[in-house]
Amino acid sequence: MTTRRPARAISVAALAVPAALVLAACSGGGASPTTSPSAATGSSVDQTCAQLVPAETFTVYGERFTRDTSATPAKGSPAARIAEQHGRVCVWQEADDPSVTITLAVAELPEKSLTNLKDALFDRGGSVPTYTVEGYFALTHDVGRADAFADPYWITTSSTLFTEPGTAQPVVDAARQALTPSASATPAG
Repeated sequence: MTTRRPARAISVAALAVPAALVLAACSGGGASPTTSPSAATGSSVDQTCAQLVPAETFTVYGERFTRDTSATPAKGSPAARIAEQHGRVCVWQEADDPSVTITLAVAELPEKSLTNLKDALFDRGGSVPTYTVEGYFALTHDVGRADAFADPYWITTSSTLFTEPGTAQPVVDAARQALTPSASATPAG
């Protein structure tokens, strides 16, 4: 059962087809609606990969990861869409097995683009309340993909290591915390 307001559920039902059409049109037609934000251009993300996911985040996976600065996201992937939106794309590879990677991509998008993405992912299913923001998880062909929305940011991460929502959570949490100011940094009223 979802915790979303009934009005959101009704609007998702009413907008699912138009949102999918808008998103597909922006991607050139062939991409899945969940891989393409709207045509509006995002703003650049200032945080570095090391700020978004500090090295100690990877210790939970029991392996050492290094950043692969030569990696490029696969065409049509969420990370490629984020790169097109001036977002930050980061890829790390396991030191002992370079075929094992973790990809993180973050975009700062306009509200309408975020709403379209959220609606498409909500319609697909896989809501993850433990991400503390609106979040979703899917496992396709042994690659887990987590999406989280720390408005105005879209965070997406994928890896073969992510077999369920909890295995992606350390990366999601690190990026979310890097993008949102901490309560202690907020001036007292």
